Amino acid sequence: MKLRKQVTVCGGAIFCVAVFSLYLMLDRVQHDPARRQNGGNFPRSQISVLQNRIEQLEQLLEENHQIISHIKDSVMELTDTGAVSPSGHLPFRSANGSWVLPFDRRPTYLAIKSQDCQFASVSRDQTDVQMLDVYSLLKFDNPDGGVWKQGFDITYEANEWDNEPLQVFVIPHSHNDPGWIKTFDKYFTDQTQHILNNMVVKLAEDPRRKFIWSEISYLSKWWETAEPQKQEAMRKLILEGQLEIVTGGWVMTDEANAHYFAMIDQLIEGHQWLERNIGVTPRSGWAVDPFGHSATMPYLLKKSNLTSMLIQRIHYSIKKHFSSTRNLEFMWRQAWDTGSSTDIFCHMMPFYSYDVPHTCGPDPKICCQFDFKRLPGGRINCPWKVPPKPIVEANVAERAQLLLDQYRKKSKLYRSKVLLVPLGDDFRYDKSLEWDQQYINYQKLFDYMNSHPELHVQAQFGTLTDYFNALYKTTGVAAGSRPADFPVLSGDFFAYADREDHYWTGYYTSRPFYKSLDRVIESHLRGAEILYSLAVATARHEGMEGRYPVTDYSLLVDARRAVGLFQHHDAITGTAKENVVIDYGNKLLRSLIGLKRVIINAAHFLVMKNRDFYHEDIVTSLDIGGKKGSACKVFFSCLRRISVFMYLVVFNPIEQERLCLVKVLVNTVRVRVLTEDGQTLPVQLSAQWGSATQMSAEVFQATFMARLPPLGLAVFHLYDSADSPMTLRSDTLLRLSSRSVTAKQAAVSAQRSQQTSPFCCWNTLSSVRVFIFPFVLLLHVQSIKRKDDSKEVKVQIQFMVYGTSPSKDKSGAYLFLPDGKPKPYNQKEPPVVRVVEGPLFSEVVAHYQHFEQTIRIHNVPGVDGLSIDISTMVDIRDQSNKELSMRLSTDIKSDDIFYTDLNGFQIQPRRFYQKLPVQGNFYPISSQAYIQDSRHRLTLHTAQALGVTSFESGQLEVIMDRRLMQDDNRGLGQGLKDNKRTENRFRLLLERRSFGNKGTDGSTNSFPSIVSHMTSAILNHEVLPLPVVPKRRGIPPLKTFAPLMSKFPCDFHLLNLRSIQNKQDGLTPSPYTALLLHRLALDCSIEAQNLGFNCTTTQGQLNVSSLFKNLDLQLLQPVSLTLMYSSTPLANHSTISLDPMEISAFKLKLR
Repeated sequence: MKLRKQVTVCGGAIFCVAVFSLYLMLDRVQHDPARRQNGGNFPRSQISVLQNRIEQLEQLLEENHQIISHIKDSVMELTDTGAVSPSGHLPFRSANGSWVLPFDRRPTYLAIKSQDCQFASVSRDQTDVQMLDVYSLLKFDNPDGGVWKQGFDITYEANEWDNEPLQVFVIPHSHNDPGWIKTFDKYFTDQTQHILNNMVVKLAEDPRRKFIWSEISYLSKWWETAEPQKQEAMRKLILEGQLEIVTGGWVMTDEANAHYFAMIDQLIEGHQWLERNIGVTPRSGWAVDPFGHSATMPYLLKKSNLTSMLIQRIHYSIKKHFSSTRNLEFMWRQAWDTGSSTDIFCHMMPFYSYDVPHTCGPDPKICCQFDFKRLPGGRINCPWKVPPKPIVEANVAERAQLLLDQYRKKSKLYRSKVLLVPLGDDFRYDKSLEWDQQYINYQKLFDYMNSHPELHVQAQFGTLTDYFNALYKTTGVAAGSRPADFPVLSGDFFAYADREDHYWTGYYTSRPFYKSLDRVIESHLRGAEILYSLAVATARHEGMEGRYPVTDYSLLVDARRAVGLFQHHDAITGTAKENVVIDYGNKLLRSLIGLKRVIINAAHFLVMKNRDFYHEDIVTSLDIGGKKGSACKVFFSCLRRISVFMYLVVFNPIEQERLCLVKVLVNTVRVRVLTEDGQTLPVQLSAQWGSATQMSAEVFQATFMARLPPLGLAVFHLYDSADSPMTLRSDTLLRLSSRSVTAKQAAVSAQRSQQTSPFCCWNTLSSVRVFIFPFVLLLHVQSIKRKDDSKEVKVQIQFMVYGTSPSKDKSGAYLFLPDGKPKPYNQKEPPVVRVVEGPLFSEVVAHYQHFEQTIRIHNVPGVDGLSIDISTMVDIRDQSNKELSMRLSTDIKSDDIFYTDLNGFQIQPRRFYQKLPVQGNFYPISSQAYIQDSRHRLTLHTAQALGVTSFESGQLEVIMDRRLMQDDNRGLGQGLKDNKRTENRFRLLLERRSFGNKGTDGSTNSFPSIVSHMTSAILNHEVLPLPVVPKRRGIPPLKTFAPLMSKFPCDFHLLNLRSIQNKQDGLTPSPYTALLLHRLALDCSIEAQNLGFNCTTTQGQLNVSSLFKNLDLQLLQPVSLTLMYSSTPLANHSTISLDPMEISAFKLKLR
């Protein structure tokens, strides 16, 4: 009752203050003499200001209402559980057995404007081609098409080009994988450097010769050692249009597993290198080898100011359909676009491959005869047994007619009379001889064709942009615009199959250890970029430029390039040779060590209370863990011996305030944790388990709840002190698999139990309840229930096993060819099961032979407590041709529709098709997949890229790991035998949808809720605990660093705060910083819950000048996504505006 009175008084006071403020403002307006002199006629500007202030006050009143509402809800919740603390300050168990923590005295509110909810439900114009419709339409059969096996017979009339001659652009290229069969460095030494050296010489021999290049990672390595005259020769070739840089990314990125943060970052790194060294801006995208294509990539290219793009690896049935309808060229539009602002012109190659036999026309037997590297006497030949012939005067007419016939047939698949013909393959043109063979023979063919008007053809070498420019000119539109009658398409191109039932869906999961490591390093890279930028700007502001270690910038550059390299479509995909994978791993780990150093240095500088005492040589007092030779996981801080007193600095890398659990390893059970202002925090002390039954006697887990500032560094004090009533030990129950197994107990004891009844976990503060059967053969969550929902959702977690096909074609690194539907995972003995219960978290851990699963709930108000934490440690190294999956089976009526994300950027609806084989129904996920009906949505958030499907209504299934003993005949020459013990981390989020909402309406759009967005953020960007190592000379006083003066709207994501390179050397920072923002689109039909922080939206408005505390904004300039194109600078106090889903970049000067 006393608490209710306090709430009522507090709420009333807030309301009175707001009303009184409004009265004072209106009173001031009424009595302002300047306004009275105007006879009551207000200038328009002043009326506008007044309206804005009234709107702000209305928002304040709305927020006050939200605060009071949440306070009342909290009081009612505590009353419902019988939670009345004897002291009001200590953790205790309520009448129903749930833990209750000291009441959090900082009420929060959720104030999402109705205007910010409209985007998800607004109607959109139907595109001409929607890929969901195409999938429904096609039979996905594979009849023999004749010479074009996967197509059909193409015919034409001889006079079709009489009025408008055929324009042919032959585009020589060399596809250079930055690692695959050989390592990146080995490829460069053996082949790539020779290709680039020959390019400079051979293109200069004839101005009619053209070439394109894509991978900047190789170009930069060549540039480092090239003589100045070679560098200048290459610049000249580019500026004169003989050589074109296409896409310009660090690599040709994978589009299934890669996260959009890394896709953008590698694109920025490539474009920034080009800008600094050559001064060229790419215009066209070239992606001939990624194994399927995401709708995210065209958006990123469009935002980078590219006008056109090309793609190749598409399901053969889709290629055939697009060829028959002449839809191989289209405007690719984002499905969520309400207009046409995201449109980019796209060219799809029609045939099997990008090699020469499959690019001149439909008949590979003929096209192979025009790959002059295969001339008799060479190392490779034509599989069709008809070799090429050198072009001489005696045969040029016959050869030209034969080739022109293929050109004409191919052109019949397109809507214009401009034809693109690639001429190249993997690592082509590494020998001087091939340059002569291809260019000299083709030039003879072109000369003949062009000198005979009756052929009605104009053929030449060209670049990719040469082709697109000719097409735009012919169709009478500006570059990048939609030609008349060309279709508009939305959707993506997964899954990819190149023939028969050979679906490239295995690589979605292949080598999950490295996929997981990549995401951890991406999070470290983003955190290091943000802290470094803030530290450098703060040093400038305080006149300390010379004392802060700006040389750390080279560590950032190295990490950007290592992460960028790993986005290559044979790296993150897990489809490279074992020694190449090790090389990628070593590069990533070296970059991780460098990033930790950057974070430590920046954090040390920023948390110092008096920076006058800062010197670079004392930055070693902070530690992030995971040093060489250490067994510490990257997710925890390493073991630290707690002295009488020590600091712990905790970094929150997300842009919102965070109420969460912080876990550290300590060497004593006498732990006390204090906030910076001396408040003692509840601590849950748990055992550190070395195995299923062995506890450490020396190392313990200390977990405490902390409120962290956005993008900030919070300082905590750790004491080794006598038992504190706020330090509580976990209760542990252990169920052993047999009597021969015993548990070794330590200071945090475990008890043996044969209990078989369900285990129930309540999250008191965030209203999630989970029933778990922990002591059956297969551990599963029985049901999930929200306190505010009368209906429980049944959820069963089951593990399944796939074998591989008994035919000669079997699963490998690329292909998923299972032996039918999966079988349940079984082992003879029941698992060892451990149940841990405590005030801050409770968990069930089950140890099976091939995996260890942990299901944990956090008793924390807000986002951290709204979902179930699921961690699965997988080890299938003793298996042969097996793939392990985790299946969620629920009573949600999702029918055959499920939803997967694309690159963590957007959601793509999917449908399970019986007409497709098992492997054809799998899709990639980078961050989440969900199912829903009219009442609930269940989202599986993931911290690593995997493959997912939904076989039946209410199901989601993810492949966890694959161990395959053979190659799948796609060029790798190896199976997948180098498996590692790998942790897959998930969050399972149950949300209630508004009544009357359609469950599975087949819409082409869907969006996460605000809770779902935040759940993904906390899963992918965990807090970093940084213990402060005591030194003999003592620790200088530290204070919490909170960089934001005003909060980010909660539908804004700070994608990066990236220090821009110095254009002179590229290894030191310039005074400028790139601010990359993504405005999230929200599904407001999901009922809102308390996020644990104050969440407001602003209709996409953000004032950057008032964002950062103690920093002056001296430049605010909109730029393209990769920073190459600049718009007119805005006034420093300007408010920027983003539409939902929009990613925008700004160049800042902070000081």
